[in-house]
Amino acid sequence: MPRPFRDSESTPDGRRPGRRDAGARRGRTVRTVAVPVVAAALVVPLLTAGTRAADRPADSLQAQFAAAADQYDVPENLLLGVSYLQSRWDAHRGAASVSGGFGPMHLTDARAALAASGPRDHAGTQDARGDAARPPRIADEGSGAKAEQARKAKKAPKRLPARLRTLERAAELTGLSHEALRSSTTANVRGGAALLADAQRRLGHPLTADPADWYEAVAAFPGGGRGDPSATAFADDVFDVVRQGERRTTDTGEKVTLDASPKLRAPAAADRSREPRGKAECPRNVDCEWYPAPYEKFTDSSGEEDYGNHDRTRRPRSQKIDYIVVHDTEEVYEKTLDLVTDPTYVSWQYTLRSSDGHIAQHVRNKDAAWHAGNWYVNSKSIGVEHEGFLTEPDAWFTESMYRSSARLVKYLAARYDIPLDRQHVLGHDNVPATTTSGIKDMHTDPGPYWDWEHYFALLGKPFTPQGGPKSGVVTIRPSYDDNEPVFTGCESEGEPCREHGSSAIRLHQAPDASSPLVNDAGLRPDGSPATTGVNDTGARATAGQQYAVADRKGQWTAIWYLGRKAWFHNPSDGPVAVPARGTLVEPRAGRDEIPVYGRAYPEEAAYPEDVPVQALSPLPYKVAAGQRYVTGLRTPGEYLYAVEYDPEAERFQVVRGKQKYYQIQLGHRVAFVKAEDVRLVR
Repeated sequence: MPRPFRDSESTPDGRRPGRRDAGARRGRTVRTVAVPVVAAALVVPLLTAGTRAADRPADSLQAQFAAAADQYDVPENLLLGVSYLQSRWDAHRGAASVSGGFGPMHLTDARAALAASGPRDHAGTQDARGDAARPPRIADEGSGAKAEQARKAKKAPKRLPARLRTLERAAELTGLSHEALRSSTTANVRGGAALLADAQRRLGHPLTADPADWYEAVAAFPGGGRGDPSATAFADDVFDVVRQGERRTTDTGEKVTLDASPKLRAPAAADRSREPRGKAECPRNVDCEWYPAPYEKFTDSSGEEDYGNHDRTRRPRSQKIDYIVVHDTEEVYEKTLDLVTDPTYVSWQYTLRSSDGHIAQHVRNKDAAWHAGNWYVNSKSIGVEHEGFLTEPDAWFTESMYRSSARLVKYLAARYDIPLDRQHVLGHDNVPATTTSGIKDMHTDPGPYWDWEHYFALLGKPFTPQGGPKSGVVTIRPSYDDNEPVFTGCESEGEPCREHGSSAIRLHQAPDASSPLVNDAGLRPDGSPATTGVNDTGARATAGQQYAVADRKGQWTAIWYLGRKAWFHNPSDGPVAVPARGTLVEPRAGRDEIPVYGRAYPEEAAYPEDVPVQALSPLPYKVAAGQRYVTGLRTPGEYLYAVEYDPEAERFQVVRGKQKYYQIQLGHRVAFVKAEDVRLVR
């Protein structure tokens, strides 16, 4: 059991104190306790190196940027812009990113990161296909030669690429130790400034005060080189941030400001065409390559012939693409590529690299990849993997990756007419199981630390209030940086995870923080409440999800969730949900309760003789009379039958029935109800 948190440690809804209250205190503790000698030794010379640190607190992160910029003759706004793209100015308490990066400048030391990391596993052992017509394909590390090789490759190669060892070069330039550069923000920012200045000199350019003269140096910062498309994409993003300006309270509670420079322009000669490499289907404003997953036959360990690792179809002509599913890889980028190129493993359309947002496409969008654990969703979705680990909040999703992913998703949404909302842009943890027995095995990525509000702001679809304070629908929208629900199990079962911002809020059985969390009948048939486990989605709502209001009492709001009222603390001076509008469904008159499903399959009469009928298996949840749920889309029952090797995409079949369904926001995951069972409430 996780230890209880005392009243002094949490707010009434179970969150830790907001960063605006306690963040600055935590920030001072981190800097002075972790490396007191190094920090003290560095602050004095840095603060006397120039005048831009004047009128700022001597130990503030803002002053550290100003002093480092002065010392190395780097434009301060560019240094801030580079850091924002790498870490959003967060220090992550000295922990390494998935790319082996440390501190606000994301200085990379992959060997140290690998040495400190332990084994990581996805929650769940789901069948990635989720198709009862075929034997399960489990999304573990695979069983082929490439997967075996990947399992053995636990140590870093003898020579790492430049992008994974920038901290080493920073140490040479500054004379600071590797440990200081990893753990002291003062040293880390100084190392980043030294790298930027070094890149400018290597290019033969003067250290001018005009940021426009530094475009190529910025492109080279993450280890890129002249003409490298990923480096150009990074530089463009930095220049965009500097033009627009940013302000943010960091994970140590410090306020950092980058004033807008709207007149800043990149050099006209800079090559930003960035045509996708090979067959990749990507927008022109990202760095993207074609890195294909294999479509080929093989013989499995039992001697049976099989094929992998996706199915050839002709979407959107054969089926409309309705979803984009956001995943995290639970592996480092290089190993992820090893896995997706193994025919005995599973597949997805795109992988994004953490350090710079580089995109690799593996499966054509017309084809059905095996990624979501629900065959109905797989057949109608595009899977997008992001390098990261959901149980390691400080192995962060970088701003570069968020921005690159948002550009890709906007492009896909426009190309395939996919609405940009949380019933069409799903997390893997929002995809329902197809049957009751599969609920416990469903994956839980990208998890509670994915910043959905920021992501949708980048998509151009921020979660804005709609309607009045008594609206019958709410959009979940906690302040990510201030919202710190207590999660457990990131490193060991029952132990609290590190304090961290989150998109998720907790749901209770009563309007009282001491009441149990709600029960998920699929995860716990015995009726026991959900837990605070980082992989337990049973009593969790996340930013952007919309629910029908069931009740209000004081500072608490109840929503309809998994067939019952679920309460969350929603004070007027710090709301975690905003009024919304939406279309609701409720059981038709005369129906006491109606079943819900994890897939929208056709009725039995729709199947031709050569296609096995797929049973409509209700999930262990009920929508009772008087309950309402927000609906996302109306869809006909469809089933993609593709069970044999078919290189020319000629033999697959799409079975369509007369039965119509509505998708609803049932709980943390979506579900489907038959249109004939409900009526709409607008």
